Amino acid sequence: MLDQLLDSPHFGLETLLVLPVLIALEAVLSADNAIALAALAQGLQDSALQRRALNIGLVLAYILRITLILTATWVVKFWQFELAGALYLLWLVLQYFTSKPDKGDESSHHGPRFSSLWQAIPMIGVTDLAFSLDSVTTAIAVSQDTWLILIGATIGIITLRFMAGLFIRWLKEFEYLEDAGYITVALVGLRLLVRVINDALVPPEWAMIGAIALIFWWGFSKRSDQLEVALPTVTTEVKEAEKEAAEL
Repeated sequence: MLDQLLDSPHFGLETLLVLPVLIALEAVLSADNAIALAALAQGLQDSALQRRALNIGLVLAYILRITLILTATWVVKFWQFELAGALYLLWLVLQYFTSKPDKGDESSHHGPRFSSLWQAIPMIGVTDLAFSLDSVTTAIAVSQDTWLILIGATIGIITLRFMAGLFIRWLKEFEYLEDAGYITVALVGLRLLVRVINDALVPPEWAMIGAIALIFWWGFSKRSDQLEVALPTVTTEVKEAEKEAAEL
């Protein structure tokens, strides 16, 4: 495979410069995607199930993303796909901001809740697909080499898995982060919707990235009060356990 790439007439300095750009685009554009997937995974109560949902869900997401890339030249001809993706993302945002936590639930999560692993997995895969409608279009604008886009998508999925895992932890640590994540989801949904209405009105990529960066800056601006209360409790329990072990 590598020998074929090296012998390809398209392989050269230009390719080496485009690949890092695609990887960087995937990483930056995956931030809002990652927090959305992390928030969905939190709909499962057990942390082990959350990790399994992300692992299996992202395998499904990878298959759907590769399918989208291979059929991109056909998909972009139909605005209905982008409209469906936009409406789905905006529906997720509406559901999040209009729902309330269950009574007696100590967590602040008030997004979709799942009673089993197999309810969460399809939503993770479909959510990534909706985001991919935006990122794949951007990737195609950067390069027409399908294999380059496939490499960028593969690295993007791997990056997305690690970022989603981090966000599951950070969502518990920062008070505004989940709200910030869903606001960025709304931006992506609106961007897709505007593209359907009039492609000329779509804001440039740098403006989108700048807006997302500012929103995430706000999301990380305040640590959760629950975390501050929980830390001394955990520390006390550790000290008591060490004391009991010493006595034994």
